[in-house]
Amino acid sequence: MRGIRRLGWVVVLLLQAVAMAGYAAPASPFLLLEASQMAAYKAAYAKGSASEVKQVKALLAEADQVLATGPYAVTFKKQLPPSGNKHDYMSQAPYWWPDPTKPDGKPYIQKDGLKNPESTNLKDSESLTKVCEGVKALGLAYYFTGEEKYAARASKLLRVFFLDADTRMNPNLSFGQGIPGMADGRSYGIIESRHLTEIPDALALMNGAKSIDANLVSGLKSWYKQFTQWLLTSQIGREEGNNKNNHGTFYDVQVVDYLLFTGDKAQAKQHLENQTVPRLASQIEPDGSQPLELARTRPWNYTTMNLQGWVELALLAPKAGVDLWHYATSDGRGLRQAVAWFRPYLLQQKKMERPDVAPTNNNTILALYNHAGRIYPELEVAKVFALYPDYVRVPWAF
Repeated sequence: MRGIRRLGWVVVLLLQAVAMAGYAAPASPFLLLEASQMAAYKAAYAKGSASEVKQVKALLAEADQVLATGPYAVTFKKQLPPSGNKHDYMSQAPYWWPDPTKPDGKPYIQKDGLKNPESTNLKDSESLTKVCEGVKALGLAYYFTGEEKYAARASKLLRVFFLDADTRMNPNLSFGQGIPGMADGRSYGIIESRHLTEIPDALALMNGAKSIDANLVSGLKSWYKQFTQWLLTSQIGREEGNNKNNHGTFYDVQVVDYLLFTGDKAQAKQHLENQTVPRLASQIEPDGSQPLELARTRPWNYTTMNLQGWVELALLAPKAGVDLWHYATSDGRGLRQAVAWFRPYLLQQKKMERPDVAPTNNNTILALYNHAGRIYPELEVAKVFALYPDYVRVPWAF
């Protein structure tokens, strides 16, 4: 009898061991962030390097604010999507305004680059961005401190927004950037989900945290798989993939990032080779200029934004066995030329022919030069950054 009881306890202990083994999530790989750069920065911080200590201190202050905000969910909005389901994401096209010649203003008319304040009444886009940026800040704070409170808050934000039955977002953007009187949702709304690429890297930053358990990670991967399938097969998703400008670029960023996150390296490679590489040739001229973005009312904003998408694709591509950094067409179109095109503007040797209709800054392009300078030594980025002493170079900025 005593032997049977002892055997029973052994079985219990074995079951507990299995349960605990399943509790810890497998280590997540970095996708957009570079592990070696992050490790070097962390080592400098640990040694007390003044610059790194200052920046991590600022990061922790931001993360501490995130501890006291949220959670967020698409179900918190007051408006009801056309589907009648509050779990569906919903937003309004920002550059579309009431038509003053119509009694009810519908259908709305476009004013490119000028944001209609009415579009901010719908909060799903803001909520999605806050979740992604907040989780990234918390992930960075955990990475540098190892304090579980940051991972615990990240887990809470992620579960509420993506997984909990009462509040989760349905994995689609069928009603993104709708236009009153014209469309319930459009392909252009998909660019609003580009911030979702920050979450896989945030999970990698929190490797080893107790709060980032296997159930959370597997639940998120399941959500991302469903969303990726929607991107690839829905009419709205396919339309966005066929868009020629920055919308198509960030569609590719999302698809490739999510496929890598969910473990489908083969399809990520296929997408890069069949869709991304041909897109580069249609967007970038041999001199590196981007005609589709230069034609906008905010040319500096959109050329730098589109280049951000290309740099992110170049960072992702090696994980699928593709090199975008050094790819070039027979007539010289490539990412190297696209990055170099900005250099005389940053060196203040040239000015844009048309200013943006809304204020802009150099933060995005400087962040991209921080990444691209490692690949293209001819950029001599030290000369560029010498003109912008207030800009702080960190490996997690884009």
